[in-house]
Amino acid sequence: MRINTSNKKISGILSILPANTVKFEDEMHHYSFSEAKSLKLKMAMGFNTKRIVESEEITGYDLIVKGLDYLMDNDLLNKKEIDAVLFVSQTPEYIMPPTSNLIHRYLDLPEHVFCMDINQGCAGFIVGLQQAFMLLDNPSINKVLLCNADVLSPKVSKFDRNSNPLIGDAASVTIVEREQGPHIYGEIMMDGKGAMALNIPAGGARYPITPETGELYEDSFGNRRSKNHLVMQGDNVFNFVLTNVPEQISRILKEAGKTPDEIDYFLFHQPNKFMLQKLADKIGVPRDKLPSNVVENFGNSSGVTIPVATTFNLGEKLENETIQVCFSGFGVGLTWGTLVMNLGNMNFCKQINI
Repeated sequence: MRINTSNKKISGILSILPANTVKFEDEMHHYSFSEAKSLKLKMAMGFNTKRIVESEEITGYDLIVKGLDYLMDNDLLNKKEIDAVLFVSQTPEYIMPPTSNLIHRYLDLPEHVFCMDINQGCAGFIVGLQQAFMLLDNPSINKVLLCNADVLSPKVSKFDRNSNPLIGDAASVTIVEREQGPHIYGEIMMDGKGAMALNIPAGGARYPITPETGELYEDSFGNRRSKNHLVMQGDNVFNFVLTNVPEQISRILKEAGKTPDEIDYFLFHQPNKFMLQKLADKIGVPRDKLPSNVVENFGNSSGVTIPVATTFNLGEKLENETIQVCFSGFGVGLTWGTLVMNLGNMNFCKQINI
């Protein structure tokens, strides 16, 4: 699906992170690796600390509400101007009702305000922006509240060295609105044949959670997890990303009439430092133009990593000037999406800890 639109702007991004910090060394005794091998894994992947919720009772919705309170308390959000609410997540509050409707209730919004939940992961910020852009083509909609949130730490086994060291929790609130401006170019692609490369087997209608699905089993690599936990086929995901993402970025830059040198920053989903450095090298851009420091500081929070990379690396800069960026998200689905657009002079671009 191609994205070719104009007169839309991101006017604010707020990242919301749990204050609770866990260090890699605190958990490496759970892995079927020697201390030396674990520390080598840490160095290669850029693992260091991650942010996770203190209790499994804290949800992505709770993080979003804290963020909304912060914005309203600081006069950065006028809820009367909201025309639509999007909630993008793999960890919704309930199977039903939609979490976006719960946000609608919390803000006490009028009945004409449109609400939609989107089940997306690593590319969720790109998918959410595209849905916001389409909504803004409707004359009755001028401002969209895009909420991304994932609390995946309870869905990862502490005995799984493939996933546990990197998964973090976070949320973001992004304001997207109609404003005169330059073209936005992009593309979203999907390959359902590889959908199970990242999956949680139990918990849906096909495979409900039972006492049996919670029993730990050991895979051929010595990782222990249950059917309730995330399963990641790391090699397949790595090959998919290194093959498809650079090709997509090349296409979209060409369509936008840009060279990699003309892009100020490449703000990508943050699976791990190793993969991002390989992507930078393959795209042919300096590694400092493609930040890879989110996982080592906060963890991989799925679709929220692009907003976190943006606020963490460029927060104050984007409140005062405009730059050209390339967003890219890739993973669960399999889904990969890229946007080239102007970003900056925002009303807010901040990060808070709760």
